Formats: sequence, C-alpha cells, structure tokens
Amino acid sequence: MPPIKPQFNHKTIRSYVIRGGRVTAPQEKALTEQWPDYGLDLFQGAKALEKAFISPEAPLILEIGFGMGDSLLAMAESTPEQNFIGIEVHLPGVGRLVNEASKRSLSNLRVFCADANDVLTDCIPDNSLSRLQLYFPDPWHKARHHKRRIVQPAFLELVAKKLKPNGILHMATDWQPYAEVMLETSSACEQLQNCIGENQFSPRPEYRPETKFEQRGVRLGHGVWDLLFFKP
Repeated sequence: MPPIKPQFNHKTIRSYVIRGGRVTAPQEKALTEQWPDYGLDLFQGAKALEKAFISPEAPLILEIGFGMGDSLLAMAESTPEQNFIGIEVHLPGVGRLVNEASKRSLSNLRVFCADANDVLTDCIPDNSLSRLQLYFPDPWHKARHHKRRIVQPAFLELVAKKLKPNGILHMATDWQPYAEVMLETSSACEQLQNCIGENQFSPRPEYRPETKFEQRGVRLGHGVWDLLFFKP
C-alpha cells in the first residue's frame, strides 16, 4: 500500500470522488522515497510552505486537480523562476507527478495530496498566489450534483483572498454548460474582474500546455473554454 493517503480537515461538500486506479511500482516507490522531498502536509497549516522552496520569493502558482500531472510538470520545467504547488487526491496521479519531478530534478514543484478547499483555507497565506489554475474540473453533469461543482461563490471568494493584487484565476473546461456557469459565477464575484472584458472567454495562454486529453477532444470536435480573471 502507498504510504500516503488523501488528507481532509473540514466537513464540506467534496467536488470529486476519489477514483480507483492501480498505483504502479514506480509510482509507489516515488510516494515512499521522494515524498519527503516533494510532499506537503495539510496538517502543518501555514507552516507547510515555510521551507518548501529554495526561492520562496519567486511567484507562486497553484494548480487544483492536476490529474496525471502532464501540464503542471511542463510548466514547472519550462519556468524554473516560478514556484508551483499541485493539489490532487488521485494517488496514481500524485505518484506519477512525484516520480517525474524527481527524474527531472525539479526543485520548484511541491504537492499536496489533500482537499483543495482545505489547503487554501489552512495552508495558503492571503495575498500570496500569482496564479491559481483550475483545469478541466469535474462538471458534474446531472442537476442534482451541481452542488458538487467546485466553482461556487464561496470558492471564488476564498480564491480571491489568496491571490495577490493582479493575481490571476485561470480556469478551463471542455464542457460548454459548465463554462457558461463558470463565466456567470465568476463575473458575479465582486473581488474578481474578467481579464479581457465582461462576459468574455479568453484565448488559451501560451503557458498552458495542451494535454493529450484536450488534443483528443479537439480532434473529435469538442470545444475548450478558457476563463481568466484577476484580482484588482
């Protein structure tokens, strides 16, 4: 069994279900041997980040739900002058990210295996994030499950507290009804403003790599919607 498990601290509606999936031998080895180098502990609260990075003054980027970690790894590797934190509860994805980060000797990437709302509430200082990334969250298609969607007014208010002035909230989804809800809900948040104009979706910024999942969707004719908001 892997030596870690997802951490939770507050009783809230979860925006995800922890999926099954086999943790491979390399992933399990990474979770055992490299976790002390890359893993962060929710229960340390504000102290979790005190000695996390060699250059703590560098811009801090946080990604919620990085999946198998492809785009987060690419960004961390291509911009070593920035610090990155990934949050994920899917152990195979966490194990793969840690394994690949170790192989590439990335010193600017750290990981929480925990609930994102808990991490934001307990571990991330106010006015500290240069960018928060939320790519392809579960759209929870059925109406009775909409309360599980992560993009809710309370979540956006929490994100705004954690962003620096002029910090960016960057969301992306391939589900148009959810994209429209994201746009409406974010536009209603008084602490955030749309980067390119009221009620507008954004072009994909160059810093966000296209994942294999996204490329496959585009080939099948699926759309992708990016939303960028900033904290004035």
